[in-house]
Amino acid sequence: MAYKAYLDALKGGLRDAGYVEARDISFEYRFADGRNDRLAELAAELVRMKPDVLVSHGTPATQAAKRATASIPVVMVGIADPVAAGLAESLARPGGNLTGVSNLAGDVVAKHVELMAQVASLRGVLAVLRNPANPGASAPQLKEAESAARLLGLRLQLFDVGAPGDLGAAFAGMAAAGLPAALILADPLFLEHRRQIAELAINSRVATVFPRSESVEAGGLMSYGPNLVSQFRQAAIYVDRILKGAKPADLPIEQPTKLELVLNRQTAQALGLTVPPAVLLRADRVIE
Repeated sequence: MAYKAYLDALKGGLRDAGYVEARDISFEYRFADGRNDRLAELAAELVRMKPDVLVSHGTPATQAAKRATASIPVVMVGIADPVAAGLAESLARPGGNLTGVSNLAGDVVAKHVELMAQVASLRGVLAVLRNPANPGASAPQLKEAESAARLLGLRLQLFDVGAPGDLGAAFAGMAAAGLPAALILADPLFLEHRRQIAELAINSRVATVFPRSESVEAGGLMSYGPNLVSQFRQAAIYVDRILKGAKPADLPIEQPTKLELVLNRQTAQALGLTVPPAVLLRADRVIE
């Protein structure tokens, strides 16, 4: 379970700051398991416990936390664009009760499109897997992908997946349309079900590019983006500062400082793809 690694990173960051669990700090967890319809209920449940700080992952969960409380500080992690999603006034001065670590990193999604154009024969069309229930995250990513696709003479074909049960039909549709590759937008639902997505993609002969390396470790072809474990460690710094009296409104939202390219060579072989040497040389990690 990927979330264990994220929680361990958050706890590790707080240990580094001098906190001892059960003596100085305690944790309560709630997981929606990719079901956005549960987020409002879970956020309200946590707010009723009157915690000193809430930590949220992803745009839908953070929006639920924002709706649930205007007073408890919220440290958000992995937000595609907190300003566009209405979660912050600006990165430098977020305002309100939210701050944290954003995924807003220039041309990350554009790089996904470029990488896939180098690795797969796209024949003019690139599939895109989107969660329509998460427009706050998908809209800025899609806008960026469309701009990159136009520059490369490509067209995007959207496949909407709002629940795990929709994944099979989406990949069957890609296969029926003869689409050789798919861009998987950043979304907690797709991260939660990364193994199912990877298996469906290989069975459908669809190359995939993801924002998170965990999806490549689960069998996806490649990823480019920030390391989420590192971002949860960054979140611990925010939690520490807030517990010591800082106000979220005064803590700038940080952007990723390191982006990594990860490739799965086994998946490339299963798809019959030869990854160009130029892409291999740029990879930070190759899974054999």
